[in-house]
Amino acid sequence: MISGLKRFLIGRPMKSKELGEEKLSKVKALAVLSSDALSSVAYGTEQILLVLVTLGAVALWYSIPISIAVIGLLTILILSYRQTIFAYTTGGGAYIVAKDNFGTSTGLVAGGSLLVDYILTVAVSTSASTDAITSAFPVLHEHRVLIALVMIVTVTILNLRGITESATILMYPVYLFVIAIFLLIIGGGYQWLVGNVHGQAPVYGAAVPGITLFLLLRAFSSGCSALTGVEAVSNAIPNFKNPAPKNAAVTLIMMGLILGAMFMGISLLAYVYGIGPTPKETVVSQIASAVFGRGILYYFIQAVTALILFLAANTAFAAFPLLAFMLAKDRFMPNMFMVRGDRLGFSNGIIFLGILSAILVISFGGETENLIPLYALGVFIPFTLSQAGMMKRWMTKKPSGWVTPFLINTVGMLTTLTICLIFLITKFSQVWTIFVFLPIVIFIFRKINGHYKDLADELRLDIAVEKPQPKGSVIVIPVAGISQVVKNTISYAQSLSDDIVAVYVGFNDEDMKKMEEKWDQWNPGVRLIILRSHYRSIIKPLFKFIDTVEWKKADTDHVTVMIPQFITKRWWHNLLHNQTSLFLRAYLFARQDVKIATVPYRLKK
Repeated sequence: MISGLKRFLIGRPMKSKELGEEKLSKVKALAVLSSDALSSVAYGTEQILLVLVTLGAVALWYSIPISIAVIGLLTILILSYRQTIFAYTTGGGAYIVAKDNFGTSTGLVAGGSLLVDYILTVAVSTSASTDAITSAFPVLHEHRVLIALVMIVTVTILNLRGITESATILMYPVYLFVIAIFLLIIGGGYQWLVGNVHGQAPVYGAAVPGITLFLLLRAFSSGCSALTGVEAVSNAIPNFKNPAPKNAAVTLIMMGLILGAMFMGISLLAYVYGIGPTPKETVVSQIASAVFGRGILYYFIQAVTALILFLAANTAFAAFPLLAFMLAKDRFMPNMFMVRGDRLGFSNGIIFLGILSAILVISFGGETENLIPLYALGVFIPFTLSQAGMMKRWMTKKPSGWVTPFLINTVGMLTTLTICLIFLITKFSQVWTIFVFLPIVIFIFRKINGHYKDLADELRLDIAVEKPQPKGSVIVIPVAGISQVVKNTISYAQSLSDDIVAVYVGFNDEDMKKMEEKWDQWNPGVRLIILRSHYRSIIKPLFKFIDTVEWKKADTDHVTVMIPQFITKRWWHNLLHNQTSLFLRAYLFARQDVKIATVPYRLKK
């Protein structure tokens, strides 16, 4: 039943040779890898206005120059990451660039920041999508956590079905969102040109009492949340069809052009319509209502906005497993993240991301707005490290024409470093936790890496010197009575060794005497040792006996404890029986010189 449900949800298993078919074209890649960046249009302008409105509506005109500054930063990032794509064609983005140029520690800072950022991406995106839904249908506001969790489960299952299939499904809503926003921009622009705008726009350039550089920088840093997800294309180069770097670079530029046009368009409409942020309705919802009224076009825009915000999480699901794979390959994350699932995706990474983001949504009750600054800072740290790494690369290698890309990366590094500092200064109360969990993440990376190194040192074998040492074998069989299970185990043991001993632990003289008599009558050709337990424990007397056997035989024989176990036909039958064999195995696993074997006997009824 479970297998059937799995096949229904994620589809048939795919052969390894089908991996080449799981590569993305530019059109599909734009949908999968740009959904996070494009979706930020739905809240990027709003984040700027939330800061400015603290000084009143008259200050909202500053959103235009701030938006232009954000577009300038976007241009720098696109040009910088385009160079990264051609320099590091295997993907990995900031992690690989920082590690290659500054060493492992810096690479782990970049990689850890990105992993945490991807988890925040899923939580913030699904919560923002819920906001769009509850703006149109306020009655659903009380169910926001459940709605967000359903979204996370849905996008997790879609990605488990494979990147190509998920891209085919997700491509349409992403492009519908782009069409809807451009319809909104064109419609809003037309209404403004013909004089149908009824809102009162703040006077551009008007003096604003109380305005400070600190507040303007804070608004700018808030608007930079629109740039999260830009790095995803450079992380996921292996997912592209060949020539992968060229296709990734084209996709990156296409994403930058579309994102820049939509972001600036929404900012301009918010200004000319005099729209400010409100707690119960998003800025995009207010613009759509002002331009088209609460008709079919309004609900169409709200629907695709909610959908794109939901699908923004897909960018993280495309990039997180690849980054986790690279960290696991370098032995900083568990090996399970290198394993491809039935549909050739890194299923463990996908499931892990879904679980952690769901925990985050539940922890914050679906109100993840306070995570947006942390979410943005989490990606601007890798931005900065990536640009600095590229600067060092150009200075070290000095290929032909290196000065121009060096200058581009220098401007990019200085800009993103400035943004990081602005975040830290203006939003410290919201981002201070990064100084707590980022060191914890790096500590975990180091501990995992240390374990793998210790394991390799202990298991390493000198093949020229160290050879197997043949020994005899003594087999100890714990028995609770005489049964088909015990007979099955003894039969198997007799095929392996002549030195076999059965051990029975009794609690009273009567039981011990009965067992001895029945064993003599049965006479299976194996001697029986009967031990007395004064404290009704099977484990302790048995362990003392095994220690004695090991002490006597370790030099000449392998000591094997062969545990009889019956396997019930129904899972719930296990609840009706003592699980002594499980406890016995658990205790024996810690023993270095004792081998453990379980001999199953499968019940038919």
